[in-house]
Amino acid sequence: MALLAAGDYVADRSLATTLFLSLRMGRPLFLEGEAGVGKTEIAKVLAATLGRRLVRLQCYEGLDIASAVYEWNYARQMIEIRLAEAEGLHDRERLSRDIFSERFLIERPLLQALKPDPAGAPVLLIDELDRSDEPFEAYLLEALSDFQITIPEIGTIKAEVPPIVIVTSNRTREIHDALKRRCLYYWVDYPDAAREMKILTLKVPQAPERLSREIVGFVQALRTVELFKLPGIAETIDWAQALVQLDALALDPARVNDTLGVLLKYQDDIAKMQGSEAAGILRTVQAELAATG
Repeated sequence: MALLAAGDYVADRSLATTLFLSLRMGRPLFLEGEAGVGKTEIAKVLAATLGRRLVRLQCYEGLDIASAVYEWNYARQMIEIRLAEAEGLHDRERLSRDIFSERFLIERPLLQALKPDPAGAPVLLIDELDRSDEPFEAYLLEALSDFQITIPEIGTIKAEVPPIVIVTSNRTREIHDALKRRCLYYWVDYPDAAREMKILTLKVPQAPERLSREIVGFVQALRTVELFKLPGIAETIDWAQALVQLDALALDPARVNDTLGVLLKYQDDIAKMQGSEAAGILRTVQAELAATG
């Protein structure tokens, strides 16, 4: 918890415990939760506070080995072949060994993370794995269980010191149990009001206390409404920063309506909350804050 706090990340004890066990046991950490709750930030903070290199693999549909693991530098290989021909070298076996060596290998994030680093094992962030295809997910099984990658032309490359692996998912699809078994699991939920207030104080210290309390109260109440996409902590921070730019000292219905697009990302949600709905939530929040002092 102290390590995360040093990176301005406010974590609850259960998350800190799971992260501690992941580091001590040398196991990947699989973080699942809604978008904007701070999963990616954990890897960034971990790299910064431990002084390690952050290697990030952003997943997307169609991600393949050439983009994620390695590919051969075909242009350099062709030049090498032409030079060999010009010099009269006709030993095909030797030429094949030469052009399929590590000097012609282009390392992508997964392979980079297995290479030794003077600062220590890097932090490998495999971000939004649920956006990738299932065949790529299956390919990761060897890398996450044995921290090694097999390249047919060279052989197996194994990490001398395993990287610190953080895998995230927004749960747009289920990740296979085979991959989850190789990891420690943690569901990153929306923060409660007290933790969200601490986060806002750290991330937007210039916001007046009254404004921050009203923002947290409003967002906490908004998460109980049935919306297409509930606001995460990232949206809470963005909204606080936007209101500070507008020199707001407190919330009022007009400011809420004018800035809902910072907090909510779908027009149907904005249309549902604008006007009397948002005003009603705001009155309730302000009344509760007034009652508690």
